[in-house]
Amino acid sequence: MPEFDVLVREATKHDVEAIVGFQSAMALETEGKALSIDTLRAGVRAVIEDSSKGYYLIAEVDGAPVGDLMVTYEWSDWRSMTFLWIQSVFVDAEWRRMGVYRAMHNHVVQTAERDPGLCGVRLYVDRDNHGAQRTYERLGMSQSHYDMYEIDFVL
Repeated sequence: MPEFDVLVREATKHDVEAIVGFQSAMALETEGKALSIDTLRAGVRAVIEDSSKGYYLIAEVDGAPVGDLMVTYEWSDWRSMTFLWIQSVFVDAEWRRMGVYRAMHNHVVQTAERDPGLCGVRLYVDRDNHGAQRTYERLGMSQSHYDMYEIDFVL
């Protein structure tokens, strides 16, 4: 594996276009969906401008963004604490399997471990994405006993 440092930082308004590009590519690659760029841009800006919705992390190598993910919150009344949810993960194809996701993942986990108001980290993954599932397991995550159901009025 080549030698490089991955810097993980919280996204700012200057990262909106990079995030829009990553998320558009991810939707097309993983679900075959071509998203409205204007709607996606508005959605990304909403998170950047309102931290109660969550936040994005950007992974950079030599100052260039190579991946991102979004973190959102879930209140657990059972624990009286908050779970962090990892969502919308994307790593540029040229940088996959080089530790970029691991760096972002570790950043989220370390954030959760340091904050006494946080009780864990969760994510969901497509049931057919076995590669991602193996990655998450190698990083210490285990499959939950929950299945996800939804009603999606938009997509």
